[in-house]
Amino acid sequence: MLKKTAEYKYHYGLKVRIYPNTRQKQIITASSNASRFVYNEMVAIGKEIYRFGKPTIYIKVVEDRLTQLKEQRSSVALKDKFPWLRDKNIDTMAIENAKQSYRKAWNMYRKVYHIAPPNFHKKGYEEKYQTSEHYDKKKIDIPTMSNGRCRFSKKHVRLPMLGKIRYKGSERMIDKLFSMLEVRIGTITITKDSCGDYYASFQLASDQPFVTKAQKTGSKVGIDLNIENFYADSNGKIVDNPHYYRKAKKRLAKAQRKLGKRCARAKKEHRALHKAKNYQKQRILVAEIQKKIMNRRKNFLHYLTTTLIKNHDLVVAEELRSKNMMKNHALASSIQDNGWRTFLSMMKYKAEMYGKDFRTVNPKNTTQTCHCCGHIMKGEQKLTLKDREWFCPACGVHHIRDINAARNILDKGLVS
Repeated sequence: MLKKTAEYKYHYGLKVRIYPNTRQKQIITASSNASRFVYNEMVAIGKEIYRFGKPTIYIKVVEDRLTQLKEQRSSVALKDKFPWLRDKNIDTMAIENAKQSYRKAWNMYRKVYHIAPPNFHKKGYEEKYQTSEHYDKKKIDIPTMSNGRCRFSKKHVRLPMLGKIRYKGSERMIDKLFSMLEVRIGTITITKDSCGDYYASFQLASDQPFVTKAQKTGSKVGIDLNIENFYADSNGKIVDNPHYYRKAKKRLAKAQRKLGKRCARAKKEHRALHKAKNYQKQRILVAEIQKKIMNRRKNFLHYLTTTLIKNHDLVVAEELRSKNMMKNHALASSIQDNGWRTFLSMMKYKAEMYGKDFRTVNPKNTTQTCHCCGHIMKGEQKLTLKDREWFCPACGVHHIRDINAARNILDKGLVS
């Protein structure tokens, strides 16, 4: 009997770039528009039901309207009300997954209070929809990468509704997936980014590990994330921040000013922006610069996190609230350029994947405390951001600010 994706022990995400033809691009656009429309329709129905609240006096008109709204949530009712959703170019699973995404958004809102409730999705230059893999239960006992509706070969992948598409991705990982006895493909996300490039992301599940566990090294390290450099560890190593955004800032600003001028010119001539060719060329140029910054930063973070996890059995970092730190307008740009939140999330899932231990601790007083004697700098002695080196007034030991903080973070992580 085929197991569900959630019932498998290991899960993995695979993202590849795809190269659809004109016909396939039309299907992606139609399915993306349908997915966004259905999601927004679910939000509109939910908002109207919420406005009724819990009536103390039950009026027949109100009860009939509530019943009608709840019935409109079904796929059949939506297609009856909006016949264009039955278009042959629209993937039916895109509609079902849009409804599921709406339910998941509500669940996240109930679990994490600071996340906003589901709201309308605006139409933009990006396109996205989700479809699902299905296996014939009568014919298939063990799902693999090449026996469902979605089928991989060395150079092509067959996707639901879209058919055969050439793709490019990690050859080493795909070869390993072919060698595994059982791999179930779950949700498939098709996206088109603002640069016009297309991608397919696959949710994979298996009882075999996708990545080999890293060898134990017996090493433990604490890391202090800071603005002066990317991080300093308890062993005295300091990793510089590459500042990818800061290096490309002038070029990006110049391209954005040019984009603004072309936008103003198109509006002055009463031309729609999607028909203004010069505006669209410049918009893609700006998007490509931003994408390059993002990719370089992500590549740097991947290399850094993998190296840390593979070389240490325990990594301890400070628990940062980057959203609150971004309220400091003087440091917001530097904090955003660091990508601390992405770094910590990568560390968490890679530690689980490679069989290592990653912990976060409260950073309170880690900078102000002497690692040797435990003296806390208070009052007039309290260190500021300018104080990169200091002497402990209690024991007289010389400290480099960030390395001292990293050692305190490691000590906190060993206790917790």
